[in-house]
Amino acid sequence: MAKTAKPRMVGVELYFNQFARARKFYRDILGLTLADEIPGHHARFAAGNAFLCLERKGAENYPSADKAVVFFEVPDVAAAVKTLGRKRILRYEPQSGARRAAWAVLHDPEGHNILLLESQNKPKRKN
Repeated sequence: MAKTAKPRMVGVELYFNQFARARKFYRDILGLTLADEIPGHHARFAAGNAFLCLERKGAENYPSADKAVVFFEVPDVAAAVKTLGRKRILRYEPQSGARRAAWAVLHDPEGHNILLLESQNKPKRKN
């Protein structure tokens, strides 16, 4: 890769044994917008300037390792935890001073870590 060319993250793909269950989780629980799909093969969700692709395990002949973490930025982690339901959340850390934003982690149906990070560019509240 040339020194001037810097990679830009455009998407993430995860593999699932229970593809339909994973599709439902990302669409109905996390509220992502389904961009396109081939039923039973893959589903691609819009995620800001990137995408998240879910693929049925075994659909391709060059699978990756199973470990994965998907990061999503949200305006307010506490509100997201409340909306998702505290019982879904494995760990929640509120903001710690000015250096570390609030974050929370939950699992998708097959145990991939979904990490919610609080946006550092939060709009200022009007008093």
